[in-house]
Amino acid sequence: MIKHIVMWKFRPGTESQRDEFLAGLQALYGVIPQIKAQEIGKNIAPGNYDAVLVSLFDSMADLEAYKKDPRHVKVSSLCKAIREDRVAVDYEV
Repeated sequence: MIKHIVMWKFRPGTESQRDEFLAGLQALYGVIPQIKAQEIGKNIAPGNYDAVLVSLFDSMADLEAYKKDPRHVKVSSLCKAIREDRVAVDYEV
């Protein structure tokens, strides 16, 4: 299994777009079959990043298929327009 963790820092003033992005990301669970589990959260304490995604895939091939899925690409395009920074880690569990 592959755990995929992504964190984002969003530009100030983009809170409504951030919420739209996170809702769109959440809506992919159960729609894109490669996603085996998914958790999304907004940071509630002062910190460097504003939101996090933790998701689980059977393989790196499934993760790559998810990244290329047009439904993910559409949601991701909103994020790219409002983020300041993004970090990601993928590892085997």
